[in-house]
Amino acid sequence: MRILVQKFGGTSLSSPEARAFVIQHIQRERQRQYGIVVVVSAMGRKGDPYATDTLLTLIAQHGDSLPAKERDMLQGCGEIISASVLCSLLRAAGVPAIALTGGGAGIITDNQFGKARILQIRTDRIHQALQSDHVVVVTGFQGVTESGDFTTLGRGGSDTSATALGAALRAERVDIYTDVNGILTADPRIVKDARALSVISYSEVGNMARQGAKVIHPRAVEIAQQARIPLRVRSTFSEDEGTLVTDTIEALQSGPVRDRHVTGVTHVSGVTQITVHAQDGHTDVQLQVFQAMARHHISVDFINVNPGGAVYTVFDHDAKKAVSVLRDIGYAPRAVSGCAKVSVIGGGMNGVPGIMARIVEALTEKGIPILQSADSNTSIWVLVQENDMADALQALHAKFALHDIKELK
Repeated sequence: MRILVQKFGGTSLSSPEARAFVIQHIQRERQRQYGIVVVVSAMGRKGDPYATDTLLTLIAQHGDSLPAKERDMLQGCGEIISASVLCSLLRAAGVPAIALTGGGAGIITDNQFGKARILQIRTDRIHQALQSDHVVVVTGFQGVTESGDFTTLGRGGSDTSATALGAALRAERVDIYTDVNGILTADPRIVKDARALSVISYSEVGNMARQGAKVIHPRAVEIAQQARIPLRVRSTFSEDEGTLVTDTIEALQSGPVRDRHVTGVTHVSGVTQITVHAQDGHTDVQLQVFQAMARHHISVDFINVNPGGAVYTVFDHDAKKAVSVLRDIGYAPRAVSGCAKVSVIGGGMNGVPGIMARIVEALTEKGIPILQSADSNTSIWVLVQENDMADALQALHAKFALHDIKELK
């Protein structure tokens, strides 16, 4: 049986009109003779009645007294509601369907409540339902421990559920439906001429996801890449095929030839830059600084070290704590709050001279100071003031002509 996994996010399920589009997508693929497994998120976003963040407000007034195991029981309720409603709509439309929780679908996890990892997926029950021509609607974001406790997979967990099920079922493809038409070259709310890409590699989209693009979770991309299952990111509200995510060889063989060094620009805002200089006679400043951050569970990023000290970033909400910790161990850190990390990403930039020069040129032309920079094989990062972030994204998008990427058929 050819199996297709379809994942629908919260905005795809938030209204009767949106759910009607979901039904159409499912029926279309059934007509193409696929066995369909549908993974759903909770309906809507914070403020909507059944969104996960809304459910959590029910206990927020009582502080943080609810243990993680019981919190997971609450967090998973939104997906159960979505799965039940969608199953009902499918059956009303004449489509045989069943709804399963993550545990009912065979997703077995460890017991790290709130951030569980999938250990295995027992697919017998799903296969039986597919063989009897049922659409199988599965609650995303959740699983169950071997002892039967309910678990959730952390933020972006529904994407992870979808690609993990796709791998376990040896699906032909996983389709991720969202409210934008594929993977875009930039955030369209900031860069008005951002455009959707027809094809992108796993590594490129994984980097974009880790550096601020919110279309798909990086854990999901990693699972799909390991299993070599193509992903398609597409809009719930159109028939456009969106963006194919695959590896470079498959893209060159079955899709358009990609003639580009840079694929997109992304951003992460709300970060603080911290600079620490070594004290006289101290030779282990980096060791002391990063051990202290680890002890106090402060996530660090954008790290530059040198013999005289270290420069790195933390999220703004951790900045006050980070500075206090450093002072307690004898350092006098300098903190610059209200910064943003802007990333230029592209699988074709490795070994190409002049990419950094063009980045500096674009920002200099706009009078935007670069506070810090770093690079990898597929990304170059610059730190700017958050007030300059929008101008920086627009300037870089224009400098690399991402509105007019050539993808040769």
